[in-house]
Amino acid sequence: MSRPLLATLLLTLALPLAAADVRELNWSELVPADAPPQQMDAAPIHDLSQLADALAESGPAAMQQSPAAPVVKELDGQQVKLPGYIVPLDVTEEGRVIEFLLVPYFGACIHVPPPPSNQIVHVTSELGVLLDALYQPFWIEGPLKVEHVSSELAEVGYQMEANKIYAYEMPNS
Repeated sequence: MSRPLLATLLLTLALPLAAADVRELNWSELVPADAPPQQMDAAPIHDLSQLADALAESGPAAMQQSPAAPVVKELDGQQVKLPGYIVPLDVTEEGRVIEFLLVPYFGACIHVPPPPSNQIVHVTSELGVLLDALYQPFWIEGPLKVEHVSSELAEVGYQMEANKIYAYEMPNS
């Protein structure tokens, strides 16, 4: 076999592998580099006796920090994986969350001010995640869309149809 033919064959075989690469993102990469700093309107809760009130289902909904925060348009269509916490929007009769908001910290969007819209991803998944497992962080993988979505809990800057959802594990130090 000639070298040019072998090189062409190897390149042809390698292209699908390169196309399938998943880019690992962190939350700061969802904010444009030239975006103005985000204002944090919420005062931290130092009195832990107030924490239950802030997280209570019956408590008042908090105003979102930046409902129209700028997004990174270059991320549109990229295969990515992003760690975060799940805030359920739709649950099946079997107790699987099939539509949710992915947020960077636990408790976001539940009667504490939701993060800026560029720090929330609206996710749909056929398989979903068991409702009982939502207290832990997850990796979510799939094609990211830069698209505004309004939900009952917050305005959102990104969307994803999850190909994979699995428990986040801390890297070994």
